[in-house]
Amino acid sequence: MSGLNVSLGYFLAVVAFGGAFTVFFRKWPRLSVAAEFPASFVLVACRLEVQTIIEVGEWAGGLGPDVTLTILFLVLLTHGVICAGATGNPSLTLMNFLLLETHTLPTLLALAAQFLGAHLALLAAGYYWALELNDMHMIKNLMSRECSTALRVSLVQGVFSECVCAFIFYLIYISLKCRSALIRVPLVAAVLTFFSHAASDYTSAFLNPSLAYGLTFYCPGFTFTEYSVVYWLGPIIGMTLALLLYMGHIPRIFTKNLLYSQKTRFRLPKGEGDKKKK
Repeated sequence: MSGLNVSLGYFLAVVAFGGAFTVFFRKWPRLSVAAEFPASFVLVACRLEVQTIIEVGEWAGGLGPDVTLTILFLVLLTHGVICAGATGNPSLTLMNFLLLETHTLPTLLALAAQFLGAHLALLAAGYYWALELNDMHMIKNLMSRECSTALRVSLVQGVFSECVCAFIFYLIYISLKCRSALIRVPLVAAVLTFFSHAASDYTSAFLNPSLAYGLTFYCPGFTFTEYSVVYWLGPIIGMTLALLLYMGHIPRIFTKNLLYSQKTRFRLPKGEGDKKKK
């Protein structure tokens, strides 16, 4: 448990850092795009520690799958709460762009902030592991150059896996978009936890290009281009298809609804029709 306490302290420090930056950026609406930086940093930094617990926690700290899944869910839930309004997910940023909710320049700045946050989180986690505060981190530090990739299938299978998981997830996400945060945030965290566990033998279903960049792009086994095809192209295709199916068109590209009829039917209240007949 001492090793888990060290990880808990790390989680609290990362969340406090991200929360402080989020509050700071919220005070200046013009800097709202910059809020994507702490959102991405917190998500990647915490997921890197969760990944460490999953990889070596079971035989170095006696932590089973039930513990790691609970920790992952709590991390995703906490991230959704403290980073409300910022996603730390390039796919969601692109979705808002396709929905005409953001313009080109803010979208590009948000994407840059997300990948910058992911890269700095990777550096911060590397420094943290180098301290070797427990057995897990000592092993992780030794394994850092020979980490195991999350992509455990071929490129075609990897793209298909990420695309299908992204398609289902973003359909759920869009349908929950107008719901209360009390319902939306826990459900999104639960769905992401489920996909991460279900696809652990395939791609781990990150469904987030900047998260995948921080968690697996530096691992040997595939080139940067191959990782990009699976973890960047796959989720974006899945998100685009989900948006098309849900709305019938993509506002940024098509003004005409391609799937559903534009006809609307108006029902008159009772009594109105009788008055008109008279």
